[in-house]
Amino acid sequence: MEWVDNLNKAIDYIEKHLTEEIDCNILARIACCSSFHFQRMFAYIAGVTLYEYIRTRRMALAAVDLQNKKDKIIDIAFKYGYDSPTAFNRAFKNVHKVAPSAARKEGTVLKAYPPISFKVVLKGATNMDYKLKRTEQFKIIGIKMPLYKDMEKNFVEVPKMWQKAIKEGVVEKLCGYMDTPNKGVLGVSACGPNEDWTYYIAAVSTKSAEFPFEEYIVPASTWAIFSGQGTGLSIQQLEQRIITEWLPTSGYEYADAPDIEVYYNSDQSNMKYEVWIPVRKK
Repeated sequence: MEWVDNLNKAIDYIEKHLTEEIDCNILARIACCSSFHFQRMFAYIAGVTLYEYIRTRRMALAAVDLQNKKDKIIDIAFKYGYDSPTAFNRAFKNVHKVAPSAARKEGTVLKAYPPISFKVVLKGATNMDYKLKRTEQFKIIGIKMPLYKDMEKNFVEVPKMWQKAIKEGVVEKLCGYMDTPNKGVLGVSACGPNEDWTYYIAAVSTKSAEFPFEEYIVPASTWAIFSGQGTGLSIQQLEQRIITEWLPTSGYEYADAPDIEVYYNSDQSNMKYEVWIPVRKK
């Protein structure tokens, strides 16, 4: 399957360049999607973020180099992109739970971490209801924060942003801007190839934004829309199923538009929500 083949080609590229700086934009081009969507797919399918995977693969190879006892520890550190022994020592211990110097000793237990290989596994899972919807561009109003290129950091910072927005009454104020049929508070990941990566907590509105709110235009797109109900964990599970079960066999691929989450109530224990994935025919 082309979709899976492209992901495996990206893995092959990583393996050939583990001793170099790896540009996620190149990986995304190999996978035929944006850098943001590639990282999101990778995290959900592999179970680890892209940069965590790269770090762990480097440390696995570094362990082999250390056991060969041919090169100095500082030279191995430089080989895998670390400018200081301290940073290399920290990264190595995070993976192997021992210092690099200990890896040279016979009998030291180290962790093997072979390259990932993707494949489609057909499962008799529960049905996934979805609908396709085409929208023209529309305006949202809300607060924003920059997103990191490392998805691992975003998984930590975005929930903090939501907690702060709820606590400070921002979400409640956004409800006053809703003047279109598109009700609900949005979480918008605006991470197109030609824009700074930004996350918005916002509402669809035709009004003018007043401080502290800002405006953003969501481009025209076709969306695959999935509904769900439950907790924050439930929406993550839904997003994972979309990417690992629906997308590979749907005949669609990611389009260059934001990912959108729509929240229809504020009950943290039983939310009603939708996940909007921008798609185009392959």
